[in-house]
Amino acid sequence: MFRATAHLPADHGKSPIIDTITLAHDERRLRRKLLTGAKGTEVMVDFPSTVTLDHNGALELESGELVSVLAAQEPLYEIRARDPGHLLRLAWHIGNRHTPAQLEPDRILIKRDHVLKTMLEGLGAGVANVTEPFFAEHGAYHAHAHSDGGHALLNRK
Repeated sequence: MFRATAHLPADHGKSPIIDTITLAHDERRLRRKLLTGAKGTEVMVDFPSTVTLDHNGALELESGELVSVLAAQEPLYEIRARDPGHLLRLAWHIGNRHTPAQLEPDRILIKRDHVLKTMLEGLGAGVANVTEPFFAEHGAYHAHAHSDGGHALLNRK
């Protein structure tokens, strides 16, 4: 088993990469956890505080080698609105239910939930099934140690 000593931001440019770990949105926010890479590499993460691992980032091991981190494909709803004001109202209803959401200029992504789908369609939203990596906003009351300051929206894919 290897021990991670640091987490690196997306597109860090370092090497050598010895394995890749693919994690869902909820799994990329961690403090202490044993992770297993695609090739079977076991990595113990034990950081002093909770961090959010970047898609295309990496865990740096004691040996100096790296294990890359990828965001997993997840089953989501893509929510579209008639206009920007309508999208804001839909975002308010989603937030009022404390549902994690990825907010973009022309759409919102949430994890699939048939009750929310029915509510959103009732509010006039277009709701479609998609499968892609999920990058929900983190709550304002969570300590946020995101290595890019939360500005990787354009570098996610």
